[in-house]
Amino acid sequence: MDAHRPVSWRKWAVGGPPLAYLVVFFAIPTLIMAAASFRSPGEFGGLAPLVGEDGSLDITLESYVRLVEGTVYLEVFVKSIAYALVTTLACLALAYPLAVLIAQSPRKYRDLMLLLVILPFWSNFLIRIYAWMIILGPNAALAKAINGVRAVFGAEPVSLLFSSFAVLVCLVYVHLPFMVLPLYANLEKHDRALLDAAQDLGANAWRRFWRITFPLSLPGVYAGAALVFIPALGIFAIPDILGGPNDTLIGNLIKQQFLETRDWPFGSVLSIVLTVAALALAGLAAWIGRRGSAEVARA
Repeated sequence: MDAHRPVSWRKWAVGGPPLAYLVVFFAIPTLIMAAASFRSPGEFGGLAPLVGEDGSLDITLESYVRLVEGTVYLEVFVKSIAYALVTTLACLALAYPLAVLIAQSPRKYRDLMLLLVILPFWSNFLIRIYAWMIILGPNAALAKAINGVRAVFGAEPVSLLFSSFAVLVCLVYVHLPFMVLPLYANLEKHDRALLDAAQDLGANAWRRFWRITFPLSLPGVYAGAALVFIPALGIFAIPDILGGPNDTLIGNLIKQQFLETRDWPFGSVLSIVLTVAALALAGLAAWIGRRGSAEVARA
């Protein structure tokens, strides 16, 4: 029995701090939100007293009923999923060739290339968003070039700023490193001997990619997709700064409920729905990743 105690102690020493972090900063706030979702909003915001003047408990399902009464909130959720999905696909299309390039580069250049990928993280998130306001502004070179081309064909000028285009461009820019890094980590481990063997058997470069490289990289694709899709689903700063009136996403709606409308119960309901959706998608991605890895291993 004593021989197993050091192992158990080491296990808790390694796993205890992350577990405590998740309990304090995720589980407890989620439980608080769940409790708040069954309350009524206070007269001046926040939550109404738990016990009313007549002694009754303030427990209600009004916020949940409000969520399902109309289609407006469902439309916002669908729009948020669409933005996150487009962002994920665009990041995958841009990140895959870049990750392949880094993985196949000489080892002495890989660290520099990885440094360039994570370099944007060295500056403040909001500063990077405001930089895109300058890049996409009406007096910027990009807007003038696009509108110049449109003028040649007789089309009306368009505004790149405060549009869905600006939101998507910035979403892709912000989340691109989260797709590149897991893809590179996966591609770097591939055995080049498999590609050489396929080439000896007559497979061209395209066939080698689809039959060997891409199937083996699926765990990295699933990990990168989860790392991009889930944060993009709940983001609010980018639509707030770069989006127009029709670019309100679920993250913006939650922020409005807590900071502007001050309807904390309904904001909690929206937050719980978003959390459940994010956890479900993360679980689905993990399940698909494990299944894909098992199929590749069997193949």
